[in-house]
Amino acid sequence: MSPLIESIDGDNADGAVRFRWPDGTDPSERVLFPITPAQRQGIEDLRLVRFTDDDGSVQILGTYTAFSGASAHSEMLSSDGSEMFEIRPLSGSAGTAKGMALFPRKIAGRYVMLGRQDNANIWLLTSDDLYQWEGGEKIITPQYPWEFIQMGNCGSPIELDEGWLVLTHGVGTVRTYCIGACLLDRDDPTRVIGRMSLPLVHPSPKERDGYVPNVVYSCGALVHDRTLLLPYGVADNFATFATVAIDDLLATMN
Repeated sequence: MSPLIESIDGDNADGAVRFRWPDGTDPSERVLFPITPAQRQGIEDLRLVRFTDDDGSVQILGTYTAFSGASAHSEMLSSDGSEMFEIRPLSGSAGTAKGMALFPRKIAGRYVMLGRQDNANIWLLTSDDLYQWEGGEKIITPQYPWEFIQMGNCGSPIELDEGWLVLTHGVGTVRTYCIGACLLDRDDPTRVIGRMSLPLVHPSPKERDGYVPNVVYSCGALVHDRTLLLPYGVADNFATFATVAIDDLLATMN
């Protein structure tokens, strides 16, 4: 079921859009379709996170890619837990990038985001404004064969006692997408503590065929009782889950 549009800011529909679903709509029936001209050809790769602000208030936030048919840029979905939702484009030099993922809390008083401005490496950005993102610092570059062509994130970082767990995707030769992981320092996430030299999940020879072959991909995971629960898609054909103990995962990092 498509949502009910409450308001659209801006004469050309480039501002915030607020919407809700009819009362009583089952969450499994809620589908968000492209609304603005900037989304005409699709909205994809939503990276949701439960964000806790300094005052303890909680929001559900999610970055995603909007594609107009001519260009792609990042936008933000937000909700305070009520039935009302809002989507708004990100601005700034980094707002035109794909694959942005927000940290679940501020660090040193600033919002923090992972990005991929150059379409090859993982960058870290900070901002005082949730919707304005500039500059950034390159923190993870391709190092191993399975990630030589391109790297990106697979969702928002997960906070552990040991640091920020970041699931990554790497593109290797013949355009094979794999999922890996790295660990960033909790206080200084520009510092990489460790990373996997081999992928955590890779396309299986028996399951690599589909609409987009040779691809495993995720937009988010969670940790429960020191176990990583990782949903991921296979070849744009079906979705499945992987699980791994956090201690075992960290032990594989260099």
